[in-house]
Amino acid sequence: MEELNFFDKVYEVAKLIPYGRVTSYGAIAKYLGAARSARMVGWAMNNSSAKDVPAHRVVNRVGVLTGKHHFGGTNLMQQLLENEGIEVKDNQIIDFQTHFWDPAKEL
Repeated sequence: MEELNFFDKVYEVAKLIPYGRVTSYGAIAKYLGAARSARMVGWAMNNSSAKDVPAHRVVNRVGVLTGKHHFGGTNLMQQLLENEGIEVKDNQIIDFQTHFWDPAKEL
């Protein structure tokens, strides 16, 4: 069986984020045993559009929609989150900890 590269591992974790929940780049990196690779997780998310990955559910460590410019220059990231019942104000998730999904604890 082929060994998954880091980006593919990121995508596999991101696909498991439940509807109505969010996680952070750093939480995914930590779960994959690469705690200092949050930026690398972000790069993976930038390239995830063709991979059926819910990239809109991955935000920075304080709940800011830092990847929103990868959604076609629109408000799509925020709209997708709001469609899942997550309130966003000024590009930041309201009650971030309530919606936070930690793969290290959940998987």
